[in-house]
Amino acid sequence: MPNTKNNPYSSILSEYIKRLQTGGALLPDSPENVLEVVGILKSYGVVLDAYSNNLIYIAEQQFLVFFPFFKYFNGEISWHKLFRHWWHDRINFEYAEYCMKSMMWHGGGGLDTYLDTQEFQKIAQEVIAAKFKNNPLMKGMNQLFPEFLSENLRVSTYYSGLGQFWRVMADIFLNLSDLYDLGKITTIPQVVEHIKVGLVEAASKPITYKVKIQNQVYEIIPKNLGLTFLADTAIPYVEAVFFRGTPFAGTVTYNAQAYEIPPDQARFQYGALYADPLPIGGAGIPPTLLMQDMRHYLPEYLHAVYRRSPRGEDDLRVQICISFQKSMFCVTTATILGLMPHPLDTQEPSEEKANFIYLKKWLNRLENSRLLDVNK
Repeated sequence: MPNTKNNPYSSILSEYIKRLQTGGALLPDSPENVLEVVGILKSYGVVLDAYSNNLIYIAEQQFLVFFPFFKYFNGEISWHKLFRHWWHDRINFEYAEYCMKSMMWHGGGGLDTYLDTQEFQKIAQEVIAAKFKNNPLMKGMNQLFPEFLSENLRVSTYYSGLGQFWRVMADIFLNLSDLYDLGKITTIPQVVEHIKVGLVEAASKPITYKVKIQNQVYEIIPKNLGLTFLADTAIPYVEAVFFRGTPFAGTVTYNAQAYEIPPDQARFQYGALYADPLPIGGAGIPPTLLMQDMRHYLPEYLHAVYRRSPRGEDDLRVQICISFQKSMFCVTTATILGLMPHPLDTQEPSEEKANFIYLKKWLNRLENSRLLDVNK
């Protein structure tokens, strides 16, 4: 273990491990934290529902469309929606695409592996041939640049995969809010348990993807491939968005000689668990779009808390971001507990040791995160 004199985090590492071993969470249990977490996840669930529907629509209806001007309209185009879009009175689906691109870039899981196989390439060429059967220009482009169209189809596959993942998470968060309203959720450990149960129940849910061209259906991710919710979308998403993320343009330099960005993607620490909430609201900071979306769907009991803060609604996006980070530490706790190698209450010494090592690895990764801040 590192020198505790130089690293104050190390001195409380065992405290967090003990908290997890006894059924606690990374976020302290208090009525205020429960209200904040459930309230923000209610808003997040509504937004994820919209994100999910749009991602799946793009994957199924806008694949291999190179200028999808109306991809955010879900097939319902009207002057009213168009004016709202131009006025930015809408859901910011760009943030969903940002998460999708981060997930695709970092990779991981069976989905990422499958997209590099000959099996996918064969299916992709069948889809491309059918899509552009009467388009000699695109046929010629496919021959000149054989990876161009298949790469676009890989992107569409990630649209679908993330859309299916968020479909499950939206339902989990909205059900959590309903239980809280009924008085059945009153503690942070109950919040974590609800999320963990939802993740476990959906763990083996198949991830599939098919498109229709004319009257022919093409299975790009066939069910018999065996891709599942937890291993192939949930874990890669947590890794890419919660932990690694991508550095925001304008906040750090991309100059390799300055060494502000690690040369290895695995060492990235720009994810949701590490981000400083203060820049939220600044131009070019992608989470600003998410906070802007969630502010429209805040339950009144949470909105009232924000109004009573010293700055009222002047820093509403920052307050939303802080609550959101608290909720993500609850989701992370549920993920950690759900992936434990052995039961928490095991009495077998070897299993207890394996659990301890497993938890210690997770906590070591969170050393530079906002964990200490949300525990203040």
